[in-house]
Amino acid sequence: MTIGQKLSEKRRRAGLTQECVSEHLGVTPQAVSKWENDVSCPDISLLPEIARLYKTTVDEILSCEPEREVALISENVRKDVNDMVLHVSVCDGGDKVKINLPLILVTTLVESESIGNINIGNVNMANIDFKAILAMTHSGVVGRLLEIESEDGATVVIEVD
Repeated sequence: MTIGQKLSEKRRRAGLTQECVSEHLGVTPQAVSKWENDVSCPDISLLPEIARLYKTTVDEILSCEPEREVALISENVRKDVNDMVLHVSVCDGGDKVKINLPLILVTTLVESESIGNINIGNVNMANIDFKAILAMTHSGVVGRLLEIESEDGATVVIEVD
């Protein structure tokens, strides 16, 4: 996905028009259109404000990695659950925390009921149903399982691979 395609998708997900974005950023609607059609790119100094406006991060806008889609993997080709990793990403304002946990550790924490004692940023992990995530993973579901965006702009993303 190109930067322009990402900008267009993220603008639409945020429910904004090109005109609204242009007014907010102090550029012309034609400039926003050129960005989204890969004719030009926004000035680097605008990227943090664009990310805030679209409730994402500059990293996500510029990343070459494709977003992990949710998929159901058949039993004969899926990885052993003990070899899989749970990725938790919390973005709260300017702070971003990423944690990668082996699923075997998550299983141990869930079984010992210790997972509720973990906080990442302002997110209490007790609010996330890890038993459901483990059950989905054991049945072959992988990819971006959860994406939550709060009214104040904080985001939590949970992925398994």
